[in-house]
Amino acid sequence: MNLLEGKLLAEGQRIGIVAGRFNEFITSKLLGGAIDAFNRHGGDEKNIDLAWVPGAFEIPLVAKKMAETHRYDAVVCIGAVIRGATPHFDMVANEATKGIANVGLQTGVPVIFGVLTTDSIEQAVERAGTKAGNKGFEAMTTAIEMINLLKQL
Repeated sequence: MNLLEGKLLAEGQRIGIVAGRFNEFITSKLLGGAIDAFNRHGGDEKNIDLAWVPGAFEIPLVAKKMAETHRYDAVVCIGAVIRGATPHFDMVANEATKGIANVGLQTGVPVIFGVLTTDSIEQAVERAGTKAGNKGFEAMTTAIEMINLLKQL
């Protein structure tokens, strides 16, 4: 049996990041975690291009445009959708999730889901670098691993 695994080595990789500006007090922490992960795994920050979009709903379109350029080995999508009193949360969370997944399938480029979907601000804060780790860091390590795995296929 041959085992195929992606290594966590980011040297030479080019990454596109799409970040939603809505809930920026959270997304900026996720972005910091993603950049930290890239640097810690041997990446060079000058190989990251960052595109800010208004919110999570707009992430898939810009992620698709980035992936279609073939300038990036992966696209990391970062955002925060926090439940409110209306069904808006469900619509935005569902469409962002489906859209991001579809971009990866359509382009063959790893497009990584780093969008928080939480019931409260407290849960979002926990996942942006406090009690529950930093999901931006996790999203970037997923990107690095997927890039290296796909090179083996």
